[in-house]
Parts: sequence; C-alpha cells; structure tokens
Amino acid sequence: MAKSLAALLLLFISLTAKSQAWEVGGFAGGAGYMGDLNQNNPFKISGIAGGIFVKKNFDGYLALKLGYTYGLIKGADSLSQNAQARSRNLSFNTQLNELSLTGEFNFMKYIPSVSESIYTPYIFGGIAYTGYTPKTTYLGRTYDLRTIQTEGKSYPGSTIAVPFGLGIKYNIAGRLTLGADLGYRIAYTDYIDDVSDVYADKSKLPTALAVALSDRSANQIGAAGTQRGDLRPKDTYMFIGLSISYTFITQKCYY
Repeated sequence: MAKSLAALLLLFISLTAKSQAWEVGGFAGGAGYMGDLNQNNPFKISGIAGGIFVKKNFDGYLALKLGYTYGLIKGADSLSQNAQARSRNLSFNTQLNELSLTGEFNFMKYIPSVSESIYTPYIFGGIAYTGYTPKTTYLGRTYDLRTIQTEGKSYPGSTIAVPFGLGIKYNIAGRLTLGADLGYRIAYTDYIDDVSDVYADKSKLPTALAVALSDRSANQIGAAGTQRGDLRPKDTYMFIGLSISYTFITQKCYY
C-alpha cells in the first residue's frame, strides 16, 4: 500500500508543478455500498465518512485533487426485506481508508472571489487506492473476516477503485467554497463485505470459527458449492456529503 500511496503523491506533484492556485479543505458526510448485502439501493447510507484534500486549480474549469477519505460501511441480512437474505443471516462492517487522485471539470468558470460565477455544478473522475477491513460480531466478539477465510480463500486487504461522481460548489464568502457531492467507487474486489462466491466445503475450512462465520443460517443449511453471494465480480461504495475549502490565489494567477 505504501508504494501505491507514494506513486499517487508523485503523480500529483508532477502534474501540478506548473499551476499556482492551491485549494485545501475538508469533507464530512455519509458512506454506503452496493454488494452482496445491498443489491438494489445505490443511495443507502450505512455509516459515516470524512476526509481532507488538497487541490490544484489550473483555470476556472479544470482542477486536480488529491484526497484522503475515511468511511464506515455495514450491512446485515437480518434487516433485509428478502426472506432468503434473512435466512442467510450474514453481517459485516468495513472501515475504508481511501487515497484518491481525481480530475474535476466545472461547467461554469469558477474562481472564488474572482470569477463572475459564484457557483457551478461539476463532475469528477479518477483513480483511488483503498484499504478495507471487513469485520463481524459473533457471540459478543468482533472478528476480522479476511483472516478467517469464510469462503476458504484469501484475498488482499486493499484494492484499486475508480471514483466518479458529480457535485455543486458555491462561493460563500471571499475565497471560501462550500461544496456538496455524491461519488461512487467501483472497487476491483468483491470482498469489501467478505461475501462473493459460493459456500465452501465446511470440512476444508481452516478453523471451527471459519465454519461458524461462513454459514450463519439456522442449522447451517448452506451446502458446499451453492450460492453464498450475488456472484457479481465487483463491489461498489460511495461517499456523499459537504465540503468546505479555501483557495490561495495569487495575482500572477488570475488578476
């Protein structure tokens, strides 16, 4: 993970070396996900999110943003309206630690305290590197599901993701900007919720705890080779919320 973080930082520095308007800020809001324990609702918020960012504005339309975001997502079959899901009875919570590099495009020329436009809608897209740790609570204790191997296989604790989304920003005073955005991330893993494939052969799971957490249905009715997850290849997570930032503008840049 350290190498990927360093690569993103170096790329950001090299791409912004010649621009002169820095922007720094923070973000707070909610996090959600779509995957095996939430297959139908792309707007469902299941936890909190917060982060910080630094941005280079090349002109009033284009910017490059380096950001860190923490998010907490969770899901539980017991809360589902689907009887089959309730019978499966799986649950998880996952902490997300994301470092992202995204490009922004403003639909109107926007430079706080300089441009005629005091607001603009915008879109963004880029690349992210995300650490994730799916956990669950069982008999009053919390367990790290990745190390337990509930499907009889190991998977990494980090992934590349593709962020994209839209938002609106507004110049509230001077060089202060208030923003609101919704962004989705397509993760190149199906294990953000520790559920992906089929039930493993319980006789081949490494521990009794793995057997218990692999199949939490009543009487453990999940037969080896039958469907455990939704069989889609990737999970998706999202962040939604508000940001506030300050732009450092020099006369050489815009006046």
